[in-house]
Amino acid sequence: MEKRHELYAGKAKSVHATDDPDLLVLTFRDDTSAFDGERMESLARKGMVNNTFNAYIMEKLQAAGIPTHFEKRLSGTESLVKKLEMIPVECVVRNIAAGGLVKRLGVEEGKALSPPTFELFLKDDAKHDPMINESLAETFGWATPGQLAEMKSLTFQVNEVLKALFEEGDLLLVDYKLEFGLFKGQIVLGDEFSPDGCRLWDAKTREKLDKDRFRQGLGGVIEAYEEVGRRIGVRFD
Repeated sequence: MEKRHELYAGKAKSVHATDDPDLLVLTFRDDTSAFDGERMESLARKGMVNNTFNAYIMEKLQAAGIPTHFEKRLSGTESLVKKLEMIPVECVVRNIAAGGLVKRLGVEEGKALSPPTFELFLKDDAKHDPMINESLAETFGWATPGQLAEMKSLTFQVNEVLKALFEEGDLLLVDYKLEFGLFKGQIVLGDEFSPDGCRLWDAKTREKLDKDRFRQGLGGVIEAYEEVGRRIGVRFD
């Protein structure tokens, strides 16, 4: 497999073509952003930590029967993934009230949500990822009803697998976002799953061990990511 030219550079990851039209190289950089890119910073080891963490989670999800774009980890900061036709809709599940839900509805942070909530957001930084619904997604051609139904089903399957995994490490999976794409017509989980895209709290102290440490200036961001990983069995380089 030969790594070729860069196709895309996001806020924290870069994508390169390969000599196989169905495969890409996903590179995790040390860059960190918040508030739709308004705050940017480089954090040492972040690329390696998130790449390793993501590989571990993707392998767990694949073992549970959830289709993902992940093929294998190539190096400390690079992974080989399937080339997907991405769907510009983020799926968000919330098990505990935090973040945007608290701001929008005024509910108490930390309130357990039963059943968990499911929300859709348009992936568009310039518009600050506005909340949408199934009707809007269908009308504007972002996703079909069948695709949305499959995305929702897979998102909740992910919830069952990962809630149990994090509970073993005395962690609460507060909320998370997922992105999906099409690979040869099949809905497949794409992007990444790391503490950058979810909220994770210590089950006893409710200490925040995710990207909120960066957003809120709490410090110890990468140390928290590594702590989460160690609790669930991730071995970092």
